Amino acid sequence: MMNRFEGPGGKEARIRYLDGDFQVTSPGAFVRCAVTGESIPLDELKYWSVARQEPYVNATASLRREIEMHPELRSRK
Repeated sequence: MMNRFEGPGGKEARIRYLDGDFQVTSPGAFVRCAVTGESIPLDELKYWSVARQEPYVNATASLRREIEMHPELRSRK
């Protein structure tokens, strides 16, 4: 029995991240979170950065990367 990461569609996809959407440039079943390395099935992908062209597993990972890239955000009140 195959799981969702095996078989012909079980490879990592290549994605072009757009505002509010993404375009699959190389077919696959998932992408990897740029922060955690976790696999994200394409049908569950909700968070990404257009500017950095990278996906995130959840909002927490997205915020973590944003603060990492802009440390001054940490001290905002």
